[in-house]
Amino acid sequence: MDIRLPKRIDGREPDVLQDSRQITIIGANGAGKSRFCSQLVEDLGDKAYRISALKSMFPSTNSQVLPGSIEEMFNRMNEANPQVKNYAETEFDKLFYVMLNDELRELMNFKAHKLMGDQMEFPKTKLDVTVKKWQEVFPKNKVLRENGKLMFTSEGFEDKYPLRRLSDGEKSVLYYIGAVQYAMPDAAILVDDPETFIHSSIMRTLWNILEQMRPDCTFIYNTHDVEFASSRTDNQCVWVKAFDPEAMAWDYEVMPTSRDLDIAMLELLGSRKPILFVEGDEKHSIDSRLYPLIFPEYTIKPLGSCNKVIETVRSFGDLKGFHQLESRGIVDRDRRSDPEVEYLRNKNILVPNVAEVENLFMLEGVIRAVARYKRRNENIVFPKVKKRVIEMFTRELKQQALMHVRHRVKRDVEVRIDQKFRNISALEDHMVELVSEINPRGMYDQLCREFHAYEDNEDYASILKVYNQKLMIGESNVAVLCGYKNKEDYVRGVLNILKSNNVEANNIRNAIKECFEIEPS
Repeated sequence: MDIRLPKRIDGREPDVLQDSRQITIIGANGAGKSRFCSQLVEDLGDKAYRISALKSMFPSTNSQVLPGSIEEMFNRMNEANPQVKNYAETEFDKLFYVMLNDELRELMNFKAHKLMGDQMEFPKTKLDVTVKKWQEVFPKNKVLRENGKLMFTSEGFEDKYPLRRLSDGEKSVLYYIGAVQYAMPDAAILVDDPETFIHSSIMRTLWNILEQMRPDCTFIYNTHDVEFASSRTDNQCVWVKAFDPEAMAWDYEVMPTSRDLDIAMLELLGSRKPILFVEGDEKHSIDSRLYPLIFPEYTIKPLGSCNKVIETVRSFGDLKGFHQLESRGIVDRDRRSDPEVEYLRNKNILVPNVAEVENLFMLEGVIRAVARYKRRNENIVFPKVKKRVIEMFTRELKQQALMHVRHRVKRDVEVRIDQKFRNISALEDHMVELVSEINPRGMYDQLCREFHAYEDNEDYASILKVYNQKLMIGESNVAVLCGYKNKEDYVRGVLNILKSNNVEANNIRNAIKECFEIEPS
């Protein structure tokens, strides 16, 4: 089915999505996404079929009844049977009234033919299909028919319960299976918020089943669930950015197919702020808890590994033709050399002047601000922490130097081997020469000299820059000296100060921004 999209703000000709099977509408709250879908319904005319499990659960307040809708079918059946009026208030109840009415009609028709001696197969009704497909989605649940009513039970339980006792998720699945069957042939089925009430574990299964049931139809999803959007295998994604109510026109882009889009990309197209990709995960990493408080002007998106951050910033930048969002990334410095750091910074990747994110909590400016906030003497607290960190670094100096050498050798080998060779002998000769060319021993000796200089000069900032040690916060005793119980308590304390937005919060924020070579606010 060809779908012509609504009017554009810029006056360009609206896009026409040809032979569409799946269309996903995404966008930020307030961008005009719902109005965009309503305009689609209006333009599609009698081919539009709009459904929503959320709206189906509540009494309808919409005076406009779309042709071919469940509401219209219910009204027609009521008019055709004035002696048996039904006063169902919700679309969910009206759908089941329509299905039961169809069930009764099919059974009466079957009985009439049987009485006349006609050979006829037992009819398969829409209610039969609904029950069968619902049990495919919930294989441990069973549907029973008793005394003209549907009763439900679960595997391992004897208790039977009526339709009204189903969860909202179970009702939603029933609603969608039933409703999709009543869409007119070759319809555009527009689904509002398909994720509402439905657990993510069954989303893909459910909509795969529904799409298979109606291969003649185009499914248009108005959704906030980006994982669901990316799961549609034949999907065209429309990103709605803005709406002009006077002109009834939209700023939107038709994105590449979801198979070519990362979930992170889909999720962030709904953002109104520039994007900052970071390492770690959303629930447990320090990155995702700290950086939103340091860079509130950004939408923070954790991606896991540093390689994923770097690749996503590049991919996001490559698609600037489809969006106007600025994107940057943050990765830990780890054991990167100054040229590596400079290369990343030129690629919109922020790299702090400390080895890892935990070291940001050990910055002198941060420790002093926390000490002041907790009414401790900063001129006693920080020197003690500094002394302890230098002692730790001194004990591990050679091991730290060795780990830096290992990183640099690995990088150099990857770069030097990534070239063309005439034959295997040329590659072998190149490999033999690599050790002398890279000179890991010389590299190690040079790093040891540099690290000893940091130790001798008590260069605390340079030590934080090269010292990868996850135990530093705990073993430096900074938590207790600042009045906290342990490392976790100290980290929470810093985050809580930042949330308070007082003077010390601003001092902590500026100290961390300076570590990224960003001018303090």
